[in-house]
Amino acid sequence: MNVDKIIVIDFGSQYTQLILRRIRENKVFAILKPNDVSVKEILTENPKGIILSGGPASVYDQNAPQISEEILKLNIPVLGICYGFQLVSKIFGGTVEKSEKREFGLAKINILRKSELFSNLPEKFNVWMSHSDKVIQLPEKFISLASTDNTEFAAAFDPERKIYGVQFHPEVYHTEFGNEIIKNFLFKVCNCEPNWQMKNFIQEKISEIQTKVKDQLVVCALSGGVDSTVAAMLVHRAIGYKLHCIHVDTGLMRKNESQNIIDFFTKNFRMNLHFVDASQIFLERLKGIIDPEEKRKIIGKTFIEVFESEIKKIGDVKFLVQGTLYPDVVESGAFSKNTSVIKTHHNVGGLPENLKFELIEPLRELFKDEVRELGKELNIPDEFLKRHPFPGPGLAVRIIGEVNSENLELVREADFIFIEELKRQKLYDKVWQAFAVLLPVKSVGVMGDERSYGNTIVLRAVTSVDGMTADWAKPDYDFLNLVSNRIINEIKGVNRVVYDITSKPPATIEWE
Repeated sequence: MNVDKIIVIDFGSQYTQLILRRIRENKVFAILKPNDVSVKEILTENPKGIILSGGPASVYDQNAPQISEEILKLNIPVLGICYGFQLVSKIFGGTVEKSEKREFGLAKINILRKSELFSNLPEKFNVWMSHSDKVIQLPEKFISLASTDNTEFAAAFDPERKIYGVQFHPEVYHTEFGNEIIKNFLFKVCNCEPNWQMKNFIQEKISEIQTKVKDQLVVCALSGGVDSTVAAMLVHRAIGYKLHCIHVDTGLMRKNESQNIIDFFTKNFRMNLHFVDASQIFLERLKGIIDPEEKRKIIGKTFIEVFESEIKKIGDVKFLVQGTLYPDVVESGAFSKNTSVIKTHHNVGGLPENLKFELIEPLRELFKDEVRELGKELNIPDEFLKRHPFPGPGLAVRIIGEVNSENLELVREADFIFIEELKRQKLYDKVWQAFAVLLPVKSVGVMGDERSYGNTIVLRAVTSVDGMTADWAKPDYDFLNLVSNRIINEIKGVNRVVYDITSKPPATIEWE
């Protein structure tokens, strides 16, 4: 890919994905590497700059993530953020200690010296801090650039090695002029050109897939969601009819989902499509299972078994396409040993170790909004690209407790009513994701002057940009009242509806 690149080295921060987003939003390509990346791999990528992320560890912890010192001596501009700044300082002989006062939240920064990093910025502005350690003595040759009331060295610079360090997080929205700081690093320090666009990504991936696949057969798990659809279309553009798409009705789908998917792909796209009704085997294996991680792993394993059975009818298949996204990788802890596991995604941690196919994951570096942008470039209709995300394990992770036919029918019908009303009220496109959850909780009610003892449905709707963070959507009370009344009146066995008003974090978007 003949575009300028920035390498982001990950030390486990949950903000790391935001660094990549800010860079890409400025039309510069960013790629993520683990902290044990080699000098050779860095040089192979030929980056214009390197950013070291924050992280939860202390640089003096016994197992604190490190970095090869040689990477810092490549004469490639470096920006260390929070832990990244502390690590650079320690490597070059500075001193890092626990702060007497931890800083979490907004702090006022004072710019002490002019520099390219803070070019055209005011002398004072608010930044977002999130640290309990700080640099108390700079390494030799480093110059202090900024301070806060609690942090003497809020930013510093080594002009000889072209290394910057900041104690705050310019990548988060709360930091005033954070994007300007990142732009200054990209364009003034690293001399990048804003020449990355989705067309570059498509060309790169098509070439990569063609080189990898050659004349082999490929299968794709086509769930009908945005991710698997875009992944399938991208691979199909690369290799044509060597791709065979398999849609499995797991019995965990939304109302009429499988038939709608078959109809849509039959009418809109010319590709090999195989349909398998495996609902019975999924329900049998999920019987009595309550733990959400166990559910996900059972579903992932069963998916592969169903594929293997269907693939025998296709021929000698070498590759499996999956619509894995970057947030899936982050939340599953699959990218870096420094990142906490939030939950296992069926297409990341739920796959068996003895997988018989080599994976093709063309969207692994992308966020959801970037996938939609890619889909537009591939001429996938908006009506399909704007669909809300649907989890790989389907309704199984929207039933808190055992997955059985009765519970599936309850949550499926509630979800259908909720989505139908969102579309009727022209609210569907205004939220990132909306769905219903069935709780393993029954409560007393009064229906038709008689006592009832019914199930509880939770409605969840969120707004987001990329799914990594989200806020709860705020529809008016009349809308919620309408949906609640329909669910209770139309679904036998439900007598209570509640609305989830939790953001992400601290919650995840899905309940399991």
